[in-house]
Amino acid sequence: MPLTRKVGKDVAEQYEADERLAADYDARLAAAREAERALRDAQGADQPGPELHELTIAFDKAMTEVLAAAEAAERIAMGPKTYVSDAQDAKARRAAEIARRKAKARPSVRPWTDEVDRLRTAREAHRLSFRTRPAAAV
Repeated sequence: MPLTRKVGKDVAEQYEADERLAADYDARLAAAREAERALRDAQGADQPGPELHELTIAFDKAMTEVLAAAEAAERIAMGPKTYVSDAQDAKARRAAEIARRKAKARPSVRPWTDEVDRLRTAREAHRLSFRTRPAAAV
């Protein structure tokens, strides 16, 4: 008799999707580093505005993708009990919320939580430093 809680099909699908996304974390992180390097090289070479703007947007997209992969890896580390689906009732949603908060305190999850925080901070610092959207015409 297994001691683990059975998960529904929809939760299992979400978990598998996160596993696939988390598997690409290293590749996405390398792509973000490459995009940042290209942006910094272009800044150092004083490239024209439109080219610099395209590189800024590419770096922002790469940071968003690596952040999504890190968040998926964090959810994987927390386990399937922390997932919630639309079909579940309020009691199950609350149980998943409590399981998520408990899981964030585990030593196996903490590195991923720190990585998500680091990536989110870096992305927001980039967004505040560089304009990724054109200014609104008044």
